[in-house]
Amino acid sequence: GSHLLDVDGNDYVDYMLGQGPDIFGHSPRFAIDAVTQAMQKGITYAGQHETEIRVSEMIQAIIPGAELVRYASSGTEVVQAVLRLARAFTGRNKFIKFEGHYHGWADSTSFSTLASLDRMGPLDNPTAVPMSAGIDPNVADDLIILPWNDIDAVGHVVEEQGADIAAIITEPIMCNANCIMPKPRYLEGLRRVCDERGIVLIFDEVITGFRVALGGAQELFGVTPDLSTYAKAMAGGFPLAMFAGKHEIMSLVADASVLHGGTVNGNNISMAAAEACLLRLQDPELGALNTLKESGRALMQGLEELTRKHEIPALFQGPGPVFHMSFTDASEITDYREHAMSVDQEAYARFCEGMLERGIRLIGRGIWFTSTEHTEEDIARTLKAADETLADL
Repeated sequence: GSHLLDVDGNDYVDYMLGQGPDIFGHSPRFAIDAVTQAMQKGITYAGQHETEIRVSEMIQAIIPGAELVRYASSGTEVVQAVLRLARAFTGRNKFIKFEGHYHGWADSTSFSTLASLDRMGPLDNPTAVPMSAGIDPNVADDLIILPWNDIDAVGHVVEEQGADIAAIITEPIMCNANCIMPKPRYLEGLRRVCDERGIVLIFDEVITGFRVALGGAQELFGVTPDLSTYAKAMAGGFPLAMFAGKHEIMSLVADASVLHGGTVNGNNISMAAAEACLLRLQDPELGALNTLKESGRALMQGLEELTRKHEIPALFQGPGPVFHMSFTDASEITDYREHAMSVDQEAYARFCEGMLERGIRLIGRGIWFTSTEHTEEDIARTLKAADETLADL
């Protein structure tokens, strides 16, 4: 369900939800039953099987741009796969990544995600800031860092370097930093720029896929990328990831021009979980996605009312099934630098500590995930805890 117990028996309402995949809460019975039944037929085959085919056909019906699909085990893996595909397809090496966007922990994308302002460089020529020690600095040579939500910045760089740029990779919603939504026509602008210059447009839907809409952000915003990546919610917490896209690009994997592999890719257990979860998401009587939205919006509204009551400046952004709470005077945040300049992270850390003491488990970055299992009682308990915690700040 929506709760966790610690080793001392303390009960918590959980909004971390495994960092997003537990869309049906912890230990959903329907998924466990499906996996238990599937295990009787084997774990992994190193070959296609009936469940994988059924899931793939469902995916193609759900996601606008999924002409071909391929499976793996983590979001990091599939991001590396689509970048390799984009380079092979275009014959170019560079790609554009945006400040504040997270695309996994591999060296090629581990730059400028949660960087401090003093290291980011000028806005018109951002520095690629490594996220970790041990990252190969040479990979930054093929990486172009830009501010998000600024189509003019993209256009300027593409005008100068377009012949060398293989791909633009973006989260369609900047979920990890204030859940920043794309400005009107921004995603359409990226689509247009890519079409004009033969650049591959990649949506990282590891968080947004199967959460903000059945077909993910590309359904929500009506913009179809060339390639997209998925993980987290698609198998309800079981380890499964996927990349999907246009036949002409994805076929480079099918004909073995581009190498992609993995011992447990498309394994029977994860595919059984995915099939069960996708069927449940599509069931109109259950209305799972509406439940996610309603719970998220109820929390956002209630928390906003409480911050006003306690005269604490705060901002709430996001579509509902995933949203962000931050302590800031800003009325809107539209890019990562605004987030880094204006958000009081120390105050939010104290808020999280107070909420944890009152039985509410949150993510320290400010991102909240809802599940189908969060009840009205859970939300009421959460808001009561928030009222008490805000009074103590």
